[in-house]
Amino acid sequence: MEDSSVQTVKLSVDASKWLGKRDHNWTYIGYDEINYTYTPEGKELLSKFRDMQEQPYYVRAHHLLCTGNCHGFYKWGSTNAYLEDEAGNALYDWTFVDLVFDTLLSYNCKPFVELGFMPQDLVDTKRYDPEKPQNYRNYGWACPPKDYQKWYELIFELLKHCIARYGKEEICTWYWELWNEPDLDYYWKGSLEDFCKLYDYTAAAVKAACPEARVGGPGTTNPVYDRKSAQYLDGFLNHCANGSNFYTGEQGSPVDFVSFHVKGGGYSADPLHRKRNPPSVKQILSHTKNGYEIISKYPAFKALECVLSEIDPDGWAAGGAWDNANLNFRNTEYYPSFVATAFDKVSRYARDHSWDVRLLSWAFLFVGERCFEGTRTFSTQGIDKPILNLLRMYAKMGHQEVLLASSQFKDPLCYEDANGFAESSDISGFATLSGKSLEVLIYNHHDDWDRRGVFEIELTIDHLAFEKKTLSLKHYRIDQSHSNAYAEWLRQGKPMYPGSGQYEALKKRDGLELLEPPHTVKLEGGNLKLQFSLPVHSVSLIVLD
Repeated sequence: MEDSSVQTVKLSVDASKWLGKRDHNWTYIGYDEINYTYTPEGKELLSKFRDMQEQPYYVRAHHLLCTGNCHGFYKWGSTNAYLEDEAGNALYDWTFVDLVFDTLLSYNCKPFVELGFMPQDLVDTKRYDPEKPQNYRNYGWACPPKDYQKWYELIFELLKHCIARYGKEEICTWYWELWNEPDLDYYWKGSLEDFCKLYDYTAAAVKAACPEARVGGPGTTNPVYDRKSAQYLDGFLNHCANGSNFYTGEQGSPVDFVSFHVKGGGYSADPLHRKRNPPSVKQILSHTKNGYEIISKYPAFKALECVLSEIDPDGWAAGGAWDNANLNFRNTEYYPSFVATAFDKVSRYARDHSWDVRLLSWAFLFVGERCFEGTRTFSTQGIDKPILNLLRMYAKMGHQEVLLASSQFKDPLCYEDANGFAESSDISGFATLSGKSLEVLIYNHHDDWDRRGVFEIELTIDHLAFEKKTLSLKHYRIDQSHSNAYAEWLRQGKPMYPGSGQYEALKKRDGLELLEPPHTVKLEGGNLKLQFSLPVHSVSLIVLD
């Protein structure tokens, strides 16, 4: 479908109207396969985050405390941090925990420590048959502990070990989050009461080891009213504010940050590859709003930092285009245009409500996958996807936000349907000042991944108080033709394992590219006008120095 209802879009930036500090709240990533962290492929990707960043990325991974062979594969990992001898005595081994944390820190990242899942020797035997070891891999890791005090001691010893190895000052900058999505039967086989009990013991252990360490949760899924996800978030917060603490017997439990997840949709395996509706920015914003409303019921938690410890277009990171053709959007320019739009809408909502929100992209890489598999990743076989170039754009933004207005700004909450099919494209963005430069990020997005069209942008910049009137202009672009190695892969005929010449050609196109050569422009009374074309599903970054 051609989107041509609006031919010209007017955007204006007023550099004199400061909106306050723009936190770089997108410097958070995560993934299931914790053992991928220290693989050569994992280190290569982490090095790219180190090279682009102007502040450390936080990294969250599943399976930190699981039992296994310490080798990662899709949706599984293990460290053998906790075992028991024949007499039931605890045996702690931090070898692989150290390897993970050491690797992250060596690339100037910081652990977002997800405290989970249940070690095999700690699983409640009423829920798990130890005579059938395969049951641990199937569901035992998601069970409550047989002994909550032993779980307390495990968490206490983990914190003490990290303090000894990395220093108290360092580990106090980390997050310590209990579990992942306990409202889903897949991740938690206990009740809400069981989970609250586990949290009380966990928080007590964290604070006993280091009172200043940040502990929180519950990392539940999209908070939909009248469903288990919202009930778990509300029930957890109510317990932490008003309930009887299972460990201390006192009222409440310490919470230093709140976390929950939002996804724009979901796709399961479909060998017929039937067409489905695209992800929904409206759903992400609506469910984020629900989460805020639930948290706001508890004054003690409303002012806390809230981490959306997974915020993505969809679920099932390990699924790809061979599982369901709809997931191919993750290879394309659609992925960054969706994320740029969703992050902007959520950040605007948070600013309007004086709410401190952080945004964690659940994406990393998969070792050994076919080229452009379609999994939710930043790179494929070491080739950067367009989504990674959005983060490169973000890294160039400043910290002082100034007013940006657009004649084509959309409020997804006003859409008649989940995807705004009746609407034209959403064209907006945000602008920042950074010393002697102005950065303007503009997205053109429509949830309909088949929508096409090109808009003419008239960008007016006013009250730019730079001493020099001749400025350098750089215009970066992500679209079908720029910062997009996937387009080159299509041109090559979609090789699953590109040969040497093909691989080099792909690598030449996987970085952040300019739309045009850098050039100079002149301010007229502190004002400037720019014109350019912007296709649907694209992101532009204009930097004026």
